[in-house]
Amino acid sequence: MVQAEELMLRTGAAAQAAPVRKRRWRRKAVRFGWGMAFSAPAAVLYGVFVVLPLVTALWYGLYRWSGTTRKGFAGSGNFHDVLFDYPFAQQFWSALWHNAIFFVGTMAVENTLGLLLAVVLHRIFRGKRAFQTLISLPYLISPLIIGYLWTLILSPNFGPVNAFFNAVGLHSLALPWLGEPQLSMPLVIAINAWQWVGCPMLIFGAALTTIPHELEEAAMMDGAGAWKAFWRIRFPLLMPAVGVVTILTFIGCFNAFDLVYALGGSSGGPAGSMDLLGLMFYRIAFLGSGNNVGLSSAMAMIMFVLIFGFAITADRVLRRREAQR
Repeated sequence: MVQAEELMLRTGAAAQAAPVRKRRWRRKAVRFGWGMAFSAPAAVLYGVFVVLPLVTALWYGLYRWSGTTRKGFAGSGNFHDVLFDYPFAQQFWSALWHNAIFFVGTMAVENTLGLLLAVVLHRIFRGKRAFQTLISLPYLISPLIIGYLWTLILSPNFGPVNAFFNAVGLHSLALPWLGEPQLSMPLVIAINAWQWVGCPMLIFGAALTTIPHELEEAAMMDGAGAWKAFWRIRFPLLMPAVGVVTILTFIGCFNAFDLVYALGGSSGGPAGSMDLLGLMFYRIAFLGSGNNVGLSSAMAMIMFVLIFGFAITADRVLRRREAQR
């Protein structure tokens, strides 16, 4: 008798729970449907402008081309030519090295200056927005325009920089700035940092606003100075922002083309001293002959794998370190 009553209770409970589960599944299905409907336009645009070009570039890179006519299947031949065969391999590894120097220099100059400006402006209340706007204005301008403007400024014939040095008697400093192989890459780094310093400044500034003032005040009450309190308290809490800035800087430096093209042309300046991967891709794709479609597509895929691989690896490392804290 008791078992029968328990069975009836369980059956009744199951019968009551069934409609509840159905309603929950129906709600989830409706939410999923609305989510798919709202995300469909973005998914279509992403597929057309990102996924499709990547797949097309990979497919083109697997074939030999004569102009725009496909000749035959090359397999990994185009990738091998870019990485290991003369003259493309020599240009590729030299451009990759220049990209690495460009990235390290940009990290050292642009992001250090951006952090310094963010810390200074974080302590300023009057006129803070005006300073942020003025510092951020250059990165709203096309890098191509910035490059041509600095080409005029640094011109050895009529540029104001050399005119100033000649006017004050420092004739030895009136140099062909963009014509010296030793100066070209430092100048590219400096100009790039001048244009984009507002981006890390805003990111670091936003991160600083999330750090409670009580932590730094407690450290200073314990005897720590302002410098020590910053490095021991604020800077460790800024590491997520540092990671984001590092990834964005790497992507920007290894995708760079406009600025170096305006400053040094498609050849990469004097003796190829500012030649980057973006310039090499441009030369292969638009200034080459014969198998330029296949080689340039292979070059594009190599750049994509390099940039995407670094971004994914760096993101995972940063997330793992953040989870361990």
